[in-house]
Amino acid sequence: MTFRFKLVFFTLFLLLVSPSLRSEDWRDKMENIIYSPRYFGPNGFPIPELRESCVGSRFEAEVRGEYHYYSGDKTKDFYTRAYIPIVKGKAAIEVSAIVWEDYKLTPETRDERFAAETESPISYNGDVIISSLFQLLRDPKLGNVMLSLNLKTASGGRLADARFTDAASYWFDVTVGRTLFENKEQKMSFSVQGLVGFYCWMTNDRVHRQNDAINYGIGFTAKLQNFKLQSDFSGFHGYENNGDRPMIIRNNLTYEYKKNGLSFRYYHGMKDRLYESYTLGYIRYF
Repeated sequence: MTFRFKLVFFTLFLLLVSPSLRSEDWRDKMENIIYSPRYFGPNGFPIPELRESCVGSRFEAEVRGEYHYYSGDKTKDFYTRAYIPIVKGKAAIEVSAIVWEDYKLTPETRDERFAAETESPISYNGDVIISSLFQLLRDPKLGNVMLSLNLKTASGGRLADARFTDAASYWFDVTVGRTLFENKEQKMSFSVQGLVGFYCWMTNDRVHRQNDAINYGIGFTAKLQNFKLQSDFSGFHGYENNGDRPMIIRNNLTYEYKKNGLSFRYYHGMKDRLYESYTLGYIRYF
């Protein structure tokens, strides 16, 4: 076998095996992905939302555009939500989903997260979240107590880029609230709420197949005429301490006119929540 023949043979061999080698590289990286909020996109680990402590009695449909900024990741997405009362003032179901997401990572963030790409080569959607709400107590003097049971499906895409976990998670919590001031004639009110619960998600760790956390939140709701402002400080505290302790300050200003709502939100992330988020949404009340 001449040297020239050996060289041609070796070149052809490299051309044949190099695609498979490249495909194995990103699959190998997936084993190193850290299943925690710090190392995923802004929608990978939803932080339980602090709601008003009363189950709503109106049907709601919402669409929302969102922009999440972090020095290593800029993400845009489109969010939808449907709120369906089952028993008026007693029970309701809410279904929400990220129906489209787009991102751009820096090479440093891609490597830190063991992601395959800095930009998605294909279109993809996010997870679906199904929530069940139950009113346990509604009393003007004692206050309000509401139970929330939530399930996140494994429908989200791009696990290879640490966008969504491709694994189910669930959380349940109790929200307690009380109205401190209400003037029905001038349509003014001020109430406070607090939340505590349990959060669990599956991981790729062969020893700890799931991570558990305590979720919490405290905030207020202020209403004046057609305006409503909701602010809260919330988060959860995982036991592995591997980037699983996100905190967030959320502000949501809503204006309602003839069963139409316009919502602007600003979220400030802290600790293991790395993003600043800005959203603009439209809500239709029925």
